Amino acid sequence: MRPLTALSDIIDRQRGYLFPWASVFYGTGIAIYFSLRFEPSHGDWFILAIISAVCGGMFVYVGGGIRIVLIALLLAMAGLAVAGYRAHTVAANVLEFRYYGPIEGRIVTIDRSASDAVRLTLDRVILRDVPPDRTPVRVRVSMHGTQGFITPEPGMTVILTGHLSPPGGAVEPGGYDFRRHAWFLQLGAVGYTRTPVLALSEHEAAGLGLWIERQRFAMSAAVREGMPGRAGGFAAAITTGDRSFMDQGTLDALRASNLAHLLAISGLHMGLLTGFVFAVLRLALAGVSLYVPSRKIAALGALAAGAVYLALSGGNVATERAYIMVSVMFVAVLVDRRAVTLRAVAVAAFIVLTLRPEALYGPGFQMSFAATTALVAVFGAMRLAPGTKGRWPKWARFMGGVALSSFVAGMATAPFAAAHFNQVPHYGLIANVVSVPLMGAIIIPGAVLAAVLSPFGLAWIGLGVMKPAILWILLVAETVAAWSGSLSFVVAPSALVLPLLAIGGLIIVIWQGWGRVLGVPVSALALVFWSVAERPSVLVSQSGGLVGVMTEDGRALSKPQGDGFAADVWLENDGDPVAQSDAHARGVFKTEGRMRWFSVGGAEVLHATGKVAAAKAVADCEAYALVVVNVDLTAPKGCAVYDLKRLRREGALSLEPDLDGLKIISSRDVRGQRLWSP
Repeated sequence: MRPLTALSDIIDRQRGYLFPWASVFYGTGIAIYFSLRFEPSHGDWFILAIISAVCGGMFVYVGGGIRIVLIALLLAMAGLAVAGYRAHTVAANVLEFRYYGPIEGRIVTIDRSASDAVRLTLDRVILRDVPPDRTPVRVRVSMHGTQGFITPEPGMTVILTGHLSPPGGAVEPGGYDFRRHAWFLQLGAVGYTRTPVLALSEHEAAGLGLWIERQRFAMSAAVREGMPGRAGGFAAAITTGDRSFMDQGTLDALRASNLAHLLAISGLHMGLLTGFVFAVLRLALAGVSLYVPSRKIAALGALAAGAVYLALSGGNVATERAYIMVSVMFVAVLVDRRAVTLRAVAVAAFIVLTLRPEALYGPGFQMSFAATTALVAVFGAMRLAPGTKGRWPKWARFMGGVALSSFVAGMATAPFAAAHFNQVPHYGLIANVVSVPLMGAIIIPGAVLAAVLSPFGLAWIGLGVMKPAILWILLVAETVAAWSGSLSFVVAPSALVLPLLAIGGLIIVIWQGWGRVLGVPVSALALVFWSVAERPSVLVSQSGGLVGVMTEDGRALSKPQGDGFAADVWLENDGDPVAQSDAHARGVFKTEGRMRWFSVGGAEVLHATGKVAAAKAVADCEAYALVVVNVDLTAPKGCAVYDLKRLRREGALSLEPDLDGLKIISSRDVRGQRLWSP
């Protein structure tokens, strides 16, 4: 029991600072659920309940640090249970085959795909010859070809002819799993159409959610009408969340200059809006503050303004998370508690993870809470430091605060941004220092002014205030993005890196005393793992149509176009985002028609596409360590053949040389069998 006693003593010395760890252990339980390679059975959940009950019973009879350990275990088990409950409650039909034919559905969301095509998410879906009990709850269709016959609006029922497929899994073993993401959106199929999308019926009047969506898109149209061009697209994006009119070049410039976060209606926008409303109401009530609780009234007004912004901006996960965070802080004001503390951040994280446990793996959650935690910790330490007030004039403190907050937030989010997006913008601090102040000082007040004056037909006044600042931000983004060396690319880290970085950072921020220095070697270990991360020697797409072989010059791809999504992700994860045609030109394949040969170590691999080439390849399969084809066929016994049917079942492949010849790892080997990937 001596180790337990020592642990109890260490924990006792942290009393008063333990609450932020509650959300950490809760999140750990959620992470355990998603990292499992099997779906827990009813028996597994029963055993978990028994263990929880035992821990709860022990809690009554123990004290000190041991009780804290039990609380941590109970929180982790609660997180695991909440994640499992959420995964089962969102269960919905997933299309089991490739579909081509008529599609009918009601528009619920409009956005743009990575290829810049307008994309419709439909519910109330009807598919030809597909029974209702097997039809997906929602499908998402990208609009290609000649369109423009209708103006899509939420609530409108549309008809079209299109292709649908089940949501795809990870494009490489251990990679981002879109199928899991789609599961929690109840998105049962994705696809595209090249035929006109037509309206079957106008929008329905019933339904508060759809009414709000229509108001949102009407507001977006009004903003773009009052502010044409790129500035209007930017204004619509930050006020309503509608990015449909943001061109790809502008988006790339914003990303390269580390200003893309200005488009996401998240913590920055929600904080600026509610803070502005709070300040205005405090100022308006200054004359009667002796007679009314002006601070609490202002907090209620800010909460109401934030709720309206949440609804009109589309209510996406990032905005929802931001509203929860500011709500916790303003509720603290209402109950006479300090608003900006690590406790408030922990409560917000706890609420977000309870509502959407799957958000834990999203870059938005990780980056926003990393930035918020770091900012609260740094400015809290500065507030307690002696001699930090009154030394500098107000304008210098303001500019210094902007620069420091941009630096701290940038440093806290940089590893997560690099891990998820494989790029590092080097001049982001400069771009943010000269852009972010305009968001708080001009753009957000201008947006509030436009909203207040809109019923009187005077929204143009607020839009006029916003436009010069928006044009400045766009100019800064393009200028910084054009600088030499503005952007570099990094290899995707292994699965251990981000958890270690998070643990190291949390120890540094939350732990009290000299023990926090232990967070430094933990974070350093994560960076060491990242620096030695190796990419797979060979990757095979789930369609069987694309193969990528690593060479000294980078990954060589088997074809210059097609399977573009997989090609882009592979190259980005390699830290080498060149065009697919350039990667194909690296030519490592010996080619004859639609058959390609290459070696992995000493093992010979044959890749064939098309029925004729595939049949010929399979006939000669005994001569090769592996044959990959992109059609369904029956392979002779004793041959290692991955045809389309097997690839759909196993997922994308990675190949490595092995003592026995060839080591094959499939996505299914890594992910296991879960609800979203049966």
